[in-house]
This record gives sequence, structure tokens and C-alpha cells, in this order.
Amino acid sequence: MVPAPPPTSVVAAPAPRGTPAIAVVGGGIRGSMFATAIAQDPGAHLVALCDPSPEVRRRVGESFGVPTYAAVDDLLRAHAELDGAVVATPDFAHRDATLACLARDLDVLVEKPLATTVEDAQAIVDAARSSRGRVVVGFENRWNQKLIDVRQALRERGQPFVTQVLNLNDTRWVPTQMLSWAARSSPAWFLMPHTLDLALWLSDALPVEVFARGTKRFLPARGVDTWDSITASFALSDGSTVVLNSQWVLPEGAPSVFDFRYEVHTEAETFHLDLSHDGVTRYGEDGVSWMQFGVHQRNGRIAGVPVDMVGDFVDLVAGEVREVPDAEHGLVVTAAIDAVHRSLETGTPQKL
Repeated sequence: MVPAPPPTSVVAAPAPRGTPAIAVVGGGIRGSMFATAIAQDPGAHLVALCDPSPEVRRRVGESFGVPTYAAVDDLLRAHAELDGAVVATPDFAHRDATLACLARDLDVLVEKPLATTVEDAQAIVDAARSSRGRVVVGFENRWNQKLIDVRQALRERGQPFVTQVLNLNDTRWVPTQMLSWAARSSPAWFLMPHTLDLALWLSDALPVEVFARGTKRFLPARGVDTWDSITASFALSDGSTVVLNSQWVLPEGAPSVFDFRYEVHTEAETFHLDLSHDGVTRYGEDGVSWMQFGVHQRNGRIAGVPVDMVGDFVDLVAGEVREVPDAEHGLVVTAAIDAVHRSLETGTPQKL
């Protein structure tokens, strides 16, 4: 899922007294989007950004008009006024930045997954337990109004779940061009945290066992040593099942960079959702495409599901009560995706 780029210049206005001061760690596509959302939020003050790349620091510094830093520790030393931080580093690099922020008792919004090892996720959970700071994990499907309405409908009917099937795929552009670190990730680490969290959130159940199969041919042959596609079948604590399908090798001629389809079956009803587009298909001389509205711009401001997520994080930092996924749940998802990879390597089901 690739969000719309932020406006060229989003210089943060002076903050009213008492407005939460927030920094962003990571200046890539998502970090820049989060910074834009914070800068335009009247209830927040974007204080600084951090990224190891000099070119990224130059770009975001010019765009947002705030100081930039190469290291998280330098940022934290320079800004005693901070109340919160957003960690938007590559998936495998969440631990150190998050621990540093929690040591300062900052509230932290961490991109999904919380971490890509159980050890790192547990370290974040332990740090959160001893910190005054709170951790929010960026499972942004929870802010999608369509999914909120489906969850409410399922709650009202109260029917036992039978199975859920979730397909979330990317074109090969994502691992070969968008992500410089794709070989340190996989379709499971990059995509399944979204779908597994959604399945658990809708069913209020926990994963107890998983069996996974996958293919590993196309991407390794092109210098990206990771899985092409993965299918994972989970047994949940409520007796239902969840099947997750994710691949990184859709052709680049697909209508969108991602494909997201979901079905849930209870004993009384079925829901089918196609979240790949918003019902708009464009036909042109260059082919067919789905227009994307997940993050969009209007009058120089961005809006959409992840922007709403940032808004709730800002409100949480300001003292409001918000229902958000925390570090403990992030650990559940990380442990489950880790078990997917163990099952792939061993060819056996894995208990959770």
C-alpha cells in the first residue's frame, strides 16, 4: 500500500501552549506521511525528524521546516519538550528507536509489525511496562470505517465465526524497487501483520497454531533472497480458522500496487470485501488502473485512514481516551508471523 506523497512544503506552525510535541523517526514514504499528518494537525506540534540518510534529512528538513537528526539519541537530547514520537523505520529496525523513546517516557506510535523477532517485540513490551509512555502499533485497518462497520455488525449478531480468508498481495515493484531492505523481510512480515491483526480484531480470538507453505523462486533469481508467496493457515482460540495469502510477485501491470480482498464467514452470514479500490476503475491507453483514495490530498492537506490513526495517537498523547492496539497485541502478531516462518522452514505446524 503506497500512500499519496505529502505536499512539497508543510512547514509546521508555532504550537499553542500545551500542544503535544511529537517527533518522527524515519523520513521515507510513511515517515513523511506521518510528519505531514502531525504538521497539519492543530492539536499537535511537529518538533523534529530523524533519518540516517543525509539526502532524506535535507528533503524532510526543507519540506517541514524543522530540525533533523541522523540518530535518535541526538534528537532526544536536543528536545526535552517531546511528548511523543512516531517510529517509521524499516520493519526490522523498530526496537532501538522505540526503546530509546520509552526510556524518555514518551508515547510511541510504531509502524506494524511491532518487530520482526519475538525477542525484539518482547523487549519493547517489557520497556513499555516500566515506562510512563504508551505504545500504539500502527495496524491501520482498525481505522477503516468499512471494517469498523463490519466489526460492529458482527458484534450485534454475535454469531460464532467459522472461517476468515484474507488476501493481501503486492506487485513485484514493492520488493524490487520500493523497499531497499526487502531481503530482510518477506510477504509475511510486510503484509500479514495487517491481515492477521484484522482477523483477530474482528473475532476477538487469539492464534493457537499455524501451518504455512510458500514459494521462493522469482525474487531470489533477481537478487532478493526472500519468499515470493506465502499461505498460512491459523487455528484460533475460538475454534475458527483463518487463512492468509500474501505474495510479492503480482505483475507490475496489475491495476494497483496492492490487491486486498477479505471474506469472513460466521454460522449465520458471510461478508465479502474488496479493499483493493474504492469502486473507481480507470481505462486508458496505458492500461487499466484502480484509483486510490486511502491517502488523498485536498486543499493542501492529506486525509485518509492512516491520517485518522495519527489523529487518534495525537489525542492519546494529549490525554484523551482512545481504543488502540498496544504493545502486548503487537507481540501476539509478531510471535504468530515468526511461527509462520518456522513452519515454512520446517514444513510442520507450529504451536503458539
